[in-house]
Amino acid sequence: MSSSSISSSASSHSLAAYGWDEGWEAEFSPYATQGLVPGRVVRVDRGLCDVVTLFGTVRADTEFVVPRDPMKVVCTGDWVAVDPEGANPRYVRTLLPRRTAFVRSTSSKRSEGQVLATNIDRVIICVSLAAELDYGRIERFLALAMSCSTGEAPLHKSADSWESGAQPVVVLTKADLVPDPVTLAHLVQDVETAAPGVPVLTVSALHDDGLDVLVATVGDGTSVLLGQSGAGKSTLANALLGEDVMDVRAARDIDGKGRHTTTTRNLLALPGGGVLIDTPGLRGVGLWDAETGVGQVFSEIEELARACRFHDCAHESEPGCAVLAALENGDLPVRRLESYRKLMRENQWITAKTDQRLRAELRKEWKKRGAEGKAAMDAKRGRWR
Repeated sequence: MSSSSISSSASSHSLAAYGWDEGWEAEFSPYATQGLVPGRVVRVDRGLCDVVTLFGTVRADTEFVVPRDPMKVVCTGDWVAVDPEGANPRYVRTLLPRRTAFVRSTSSKRSEGQVLATNIDRVIICVSLAAELDYGRIERFLALAMSCSTGEAPLHKSADSWESGAQPVVVLTKADLVPDPVTLAHLVQDVETAAPGVPVLTVSALHDDGLDVLVATVGDGTSVLLGQSGAGKSTLANALLGEDVMDVRAARDIDGKGRHTTTTRNLLALPGGGVLIDTPGLRGVGLWDAETGVGQVFSEIEELARACRFHDCAHESEPGCAVLAALENGDLPVRRLESYRKLMRENQWITAKTDQRLRAELRKEWKKRGAEGKAAMDAKRGRWR
């Protein structure tokens, strides 16, 4: 079978279940003439990866695609070109351009981003109802989800994709732990306030409650499950797959936290259609180039800011600030504004670490505000200059 025939056959057979389409076929066509085979990375482990191809899942070495830029390393969800059958060992020869990527900043002092999943259409943020809801963390996940883009114009986007490249969905898991429907409805409403315009679903994998809605939601495209350990991601993945594929352990009763049963990112084809990427629990979720996402998550604050007297209003003490006016009359919750300020400051800081000009501008702005604050304090104490 010729390479072009392989590509065409994959479009209508096994690879279609993993998201292969005409756009990917067009991207792959130059490599088909080289005798390479298309495939999607389903797991990465220590320089090797599992790649699903038309001929089944193969183990391939990533030696030839190890760039200096950590943002371009092979990741679960990537479409790649690999050596044909018979090659020993088999190598991944190239990565096809990514349509989207979910990226967080690392804890490294080198200001690096870490790609958690690629070519995704939907970000499923799992939040356990076994513990008190952390709305700030939900907003943080959403900001990253709404910034889920490679900056490249994709050849194809699903109908439900957001401008940023992926649609966020919040799933409140372990809903059976909140048996009172009124209380559950209040919790959903609170999360909807923290996630304006984002679907919020409640699911109990234990009793199959709400699974039908979630199955329909992830029934096409690629979805990635994200959340803390103990959020019920692996249990949810097993429920969607209809079998116990992912290892599951009970969360600690004292704080509802899990024990990192999932240690790698795994891509799985769902029986009812669609593709699912399960990920390890995330303790830290640092922002990475997420200004657009923060703006979308806090769209009501961005809208209010347009009515401020000064275009560069910091919403702290400036006269004619529409944001502070909304805060004072109760239209804007204090928690929302504090969370907005925190995420914007963090995003500026991480961006400034890699942008010398922005770093200088921020330093100048901080000095200016410090001087203004000192002058205001001196005036208050009667020490005029």
